[in-house]
Amino acid sequence: MEGLADKVLRDVLTRIGGYDGAVTEFVRVSGNLLPQRTFLRLCPELANGSRTHAGTPLVVQLLGSDPACMADNAGQLAELAPAGIDLNFGCPAPTVNRHGGGAMLLDDPERMRRIVLAVRMAVPQAIPVSAKMRLGVCDTGKALECALALEDGGVSSLVVHARTRDDGYRPPAHWEWVARIRETVQVPVIANGEVWTAEDYLRCRAVSACDDVMIGRGAVADPFLARRIRALNAGDRITEQRNVDWLEFLPLLAEYWQQVQARVEGRHAPGRLKLWLNSLRRTFVEAEALYWAVRPLRDVRQTSRMLEQHAVPLWRGVLPHAA
Repeated sequence: MEGLADKVLRDVLTRIGGYDGAVTEFVRVSGNLLPQRTFLRLCPELANGSRTHAGTPLVVQLLGSDPACMADNAGQLAELAPAGIDLNFGCPAPTVNRHGGGAMLLDDPERMRRIVLAVRMAVPQAIPVSAKMRLGVCDTGKALECALALEDGGVSSLVVHARTRDDGYRPPAHWEWVARIRETVQVPVIANGEVWTAEDYLRCRAVSACDDVMIGRGAVADPFLARRIRALNAGDRITEQRNVDWLEFLPLLAEYWQQVQARVEGRHAPGRLKLWLNSLRRTFVEAEALYWAVRPLRDVRQTSRMLEQHAVPLWRGVLPHAA
């Protein structure tokens, strides 16, 4: 979720609650030793004990294909005491795959093993090193071999996105393959993919046989999803009250807009808001109208005014007007 799940979104989502942990957007490692300021810029939570303001532990994800360079950067990152370091073997983006990173590594299980081993040796044992993988590049032929390679390299846990690279984000997610991987390795396996509702979460757990589930796009589309799942696990009855959720959410969306303006250039701020509203349309009918109202706008001041018009009175006094 590069370009969306940044510090601002992590802050708002974890304030709503329900999360045991969070993972950053990937930090690209492409041949140089990154200065610590780069990690702090992409993950400001490192200066807060590697936790969001709500107290949720945050793991920093690295993406790269050279074992030595990945190890050097992991060692540099480790000096900032992250809650954990995660290694990306699942990104399907063409710009990443053209350079042999992300999901392309799934065709080379031995290189995956060497990357994990090098990173694990460079990082103090107190800092967990985990990995995220897909089921393969074009097919699932090497899925079990990749999982075993990651385990042999020393990962403490493994997230499996239950699709191949070529599947992209098209449904369905093949949770039954996550179950096969879980039966094959000894480390904890976390299921990921196509969890949009609490019901999806229950089906995912049942099919994958995993105790833990990672949610990505589902959390962006429904900020209350993790909280609903936690209530479900506590035995509480889940009632869908989308209008009530929307009213609770509006002040947090206003806070998000305020933080976005402070963090990115003004010309990019409306685009960031539209990106999230576009996802929220899946859950809230109110987000549909709000999205189409701000979609043609490019100016921060105009965007703020339009938000007020569509969400009075909750936004008044909360939204700043850029000069």
